[in-house]
Amino acid sequence: MTKREELLAEAARRILIKDGPYGTAIQAAKLSEEDYRRSTGLERDQKGNNDLVNLTRPDVIRSICDQYIDAGASLLATNTFNANRISQGDYAAEALVAEMNIAAARVIREAVDAATARDGVKRFVAGAMGPTNKTLSLSPRVEDPGYREVTFDEVKDVYREQAAALVEGGVDFILVETVFDTLNCKAAISGVRELAQDLGRDIPLMLSLTLTDLSGRNLSGHTVEAFWHAVRHAKPIAVGLNCSFGAEQLRPHVQVLSAIADTLLMAYPNAGLPNELGAYDEAPETTASLVKRWADNGQVNILGGCCGNTPEHIAAMTRAVAGIAPRQVPHPAVATRLAGLEPFTMAA
Repeated sequence: MTKREELLAEAARRILIKDGPYGTAIQAAKLSEEDYRRSTGLERDQKGNNDLVNLTRPDVIRSICDQYIDAGASLLATNTFNANRISQGDYAAEALVAEMNIAAARVIREAVDAATARDGVKRFVAGAMGPTNKTLSLSPRVEDPGYREVTFDEVKDVYREQAAALVEGGVDFILVETVFDTLNCKAAISGVRELAQDLGRDIPLMLSLTLTDLSGRNLSGHTVEAFWHAVRHAKPIAVGLNCSFGAEQLRPHVQVLSAIADTLLMAYPNAGLPNELGAYDEAPETTASLVKRWADNGQVNILGGCCGNTPEHIAAMTRAVAGIAPRQVPHPAVATRLAGLEPFTMAA
């Protein structure tokens, strides 16, 4: 069986649990600037460059991954949210992008394979690719709405470079997450599909949208349904929502996407909303009880956590959904479905 087939088979049996964030856990490790930098030779201050930790303190990443595995996660993502040439430009670390992605994939691959060898439980590795800090749909200059800092082809190439390194490191899937600009996501899709064609192999995609307001739109203005119509051609193995708000605020949007997406549905919200100090106060059992409602309603196939979640949150989710049947993938009637900022069904 291919990894795509294996994941579909496992998701038909049970609700799969995705891990939580690495940023929260790395912050808790209280690393010094020297821990981040080590022998990289980088001159700029590297404190906060969490993706670089894959190279300089892989033991920290392995420990975090092992904690999520112990909590019940069977879909483990790499610590590579900002491991792309655009985002690493903030640290003058662009030259290390390929190396940090390969290292990130290998440390998670080794942890997953070791755990599966111990207990026989199927686990999977997703290569995480964040949105970068540039947007293709919006101008950063109020006085010049037509201006863009990057082109579509530049963003596509950035994603292709990252995906190639993640695949070399041994990931099973590519997870394009926290999509705030649908056009950036389409550039990522294009880059991964080009890579797959050149390698002559399937590279399954997972796509996860983030919402920026309670009406259910991302930063580029797309509704959940419009986003799905815009990316469905990529045939992702899973589509979903992450980050955004807490599970309570995401509930109606998960419901909408669950009803229309003819693929696995993945949701990994923040642990509530941050307090005035930027910390997350929502208790693990609270988060678990909220996402359990989605499971009870047959709306999810994969559950996990984003900002503020800890291994304790993931363990609570694992306990909460144990034994609950996974969502049945719907098969909507064939129609021509298009999208601007809103969805549009043209004809049956």
